[in-house]
Amino acid sequence: MPGPKIAFAAAQAPPAQEALARLSARYPHVPSAEAEAVVALGGDGFMLEMLHRFRERGLPIYGMHRGTVGFLMNEYREDGLLERLARAVPMRFHPLRMRTRSLDGGTGEAIAINEVSLLRETRLAAKIRIKVDGIVRLDELICDGVLVATPVGSTAYNLSAHGPILPMGSGVLALTPISAFRPRLWRGAIVPHAATVAFEVNEPRLRPVSAVADNTEIRDVTEVTVREDPAITLAILFDAEHSYEERILKEQFQA
Repeated sequence: MPGPKIAFAAAQAPPAQEALARLSARYPHVPSAEAEAVVALGGDGFMLEMLHRFRERGLPIYGMHRGTVGFLMNEYREDGLLERLARAVPMRFHPLRMRTRSLDGGTGEAIAINEVSLLRETRLAAKIRIKVDGIVRLDELICDGVLVATPVGSTAYNLSAHGPILPMGSGVLALTPISAFRPRLWRGAIVPHAATVAFEVNEPRLRPVSAVADNTEIRDVTEVTVREDPAITLAILFDAEHSYEERILKEQFQA
């Protein structure tokens, strides 16, 4: 049985471009507009870019590591690509939808696959109220910022901010402070994946805050709501012998 029609995509770094040339010469492929799956050559940042680019079509992305960080990528090997694709296991998930209101009264919206981050814009710490499903859980967090991460994003910025690593299928999101000053002992929370997390910026003119959904930044926000969007389903393909669940377990035991 023939496999899916594949398109190749590569980051601009020389290793990715060299891999693109070799694989394109070796395997049949089609333009991305005709593809049923995409083979992405690069690192995790490029995987994120591809997931956003093909989000509306819901194309599964099979990554091979030709970049810097490759947690979401498979090992790069030129042999047996079509067989690997045939055996690959899809990891399906829903991204976050961020909605914002700004100081000028304007509204914004963006999709986040990894995380939504609120970040201070100046030398002054941000002051942020946090609600979960309409209930105030933290009246004022004084911090550099705070983020909501999906399981996919839990090993990215969330992990560097000392947030928890979340297995796929856990049904939760990570709510993680970034350099919290008060309350000193608050280390974040794990909330149900269907929860609506709302942030209200206190003193937004004196202490301006930006909201970032992956690569989309909206500045001078006063309110931000974040919720998983079940209407969007994304898929990353992993080699059967190196599943995402195994990578998550391995990452938790790294020294």
